[in-house]
Amino acid sequence: MGVETTLVLLKPDAVQRRLTGTIIQRLEQKGLKLVGLKLMQITEDLAKQHYAEHVEKPFFPELRDFITSSPVVAMAWEGEEAVTAVRTMMGATNPLKADPGTIRGDLGLNFTMNLVHGSDSPESAERELSLFFSEGVISYDLCDKSWL
Repeated sequence: MGVETTLVLLKPDAVQRRLTGTIIQRLEQKGLKLVGLKLMQITEDLAKQHYAEHVEKPFFPELRDFITSSPVVAMAWEGEEAVTAVRTMMGATNPLKADPGTIRGDLGLNFTMNLVHGSDSPESAERELSLFFSEGVISYDLCDKSWL
């Protein structure tokens, strides 16, 4: 597959429960490279764009209300098959069914408050990254190892 960049959102529950550092540490320990990061408030319009495939579903109002309830941490992560790596690390959407050792399995509370979002494909990652990061903001040289 090769090197990919994927979007990871630390949802309001992760920020409120002060788990941002723990989750970031797990992603770094996996060997992924953080290339974009910002704390932000998701608007209703951005929530509709981001979750466009869910807007007509009955659970969307609860999802929208949750994701817009308080700040999130939006991140861009780069690495070998980053989309798959992040999705595997996140675990099942429902934390009660997520394997131990995954972020949701170890730290998640319920289906809605499941701490983290990760792009589900390289195509979704490209679309989602463009929603959260302006062109040129993601820096692939942030973690240059030439100083080691």
